[in-house]
Amino acid sequence: MADWPEQDELAQVLNVENVEDWETTLDRVLASAIAQVKLDVGNWDEDDDEPSDSQAQAALRLAELLSARAGVDASALTSDPTYQRLLVGSRRAFGIA
Repeated sequence: MADWPEQDELAQVLNVENVEDWETTLDRVLASAIAQVKLDVGNWDEDDDEPSDSQAQAALRLAELLSARAGVDASALTSDPTYQRLLVGSRRAFGIA
């Protein structure tokens, strides 16, 4: 199992040099991305579940997208092909059409 991505990792992906100046924003973006991955996986149990490598990478990818496209609806960002590919096989709950 992996750990969720951390601030320094997102800062590296985004080429942020002065992490201290962006600390709050980076933390918020990561928290939002991690929460979305948990929602997309479905039935996430905070006490028992740990992210897989793919789920952690999906959170990092979504955080990158959230940072780059701040005005875009989250549902549009979660349809990103890379994000979707990283969550293949992770979903426990599916929407009903």
